[in-house]
Amino acid sequence: MSDEPTRGFAASESSRRRPVHPVPGTGLRGPGLPGRRRVPLLLTLAGFAVLAYVLDQLTKWWVSSTMTDGQITPVLPQLLSWHYIRNSGAAFSIGENVTWLFTIVMAVVAIGIVVQARKLGSVWWSVAMGMLLGGALGNLTDRLFREPSFGMGHVVDFIALPNFAIFNIADSSVVGSVILICILTLKGIPFGGRAAPAQPAEEGPAAAGTEGKDV
Repeated sequence: MSDEPTRGFAASESSRRRPVHPVPGTGLRGPGLPGRRRVPLLLTLAGFAVLAYVLDQLTKWWVSSTMTDGQITPVLPQLLSWHYIRNSGAAFSIGENVTWLFTIVMAVVAIGIVVQARKLGSVWWSVAMGMLLGGALGNLTDRLFREPSFGMGHVVDFIALPNFAIFNIADSSVVGSVILICILTLKGIPFGGRAAPAQPAEEGPAAAGTEGKDV
């Protein structure tokens, strides 16, 4: 009895078990994705987080250094202005008496993103998580280190639009991340990346040799 059918079967099984590599630029991955391939995703998350955080803190420093509390500076009349306020609550001044609660929530969000980052498998999810992390850390910094006290600090807001809440760059980053998360969810792209279709078994001489032969 020839052992060629056995070798052909083994080759076919080996090809089916071969790890599926990510499709470049799509965020798709397979079960064989090694840890080193997540490095670009983690760098993307970190890059967007740092960008959002630095822009937020720089603009807040500029506003608090050049404007007085309550000052309004028109930028685009009837459309956009800088309105410097210090907000102890959330958007539309919600929860002004529970500032500590927002501090805890933002700290939990930041820690959760860092913990879950190792499961990332999609570029766009990395962007969304980076924006969310940068925005949360931006406002958390205000809560921790601005007046009146540690953990109870008032957030600097200054971007004013007609008939809308006054907000900052951190708020914009958070809202942008939420919109992106909604889009990714509607498109069916999971946090860990979508598995690419299984690769078909390779047909080689050994596999071809199994046809027409009895085991």
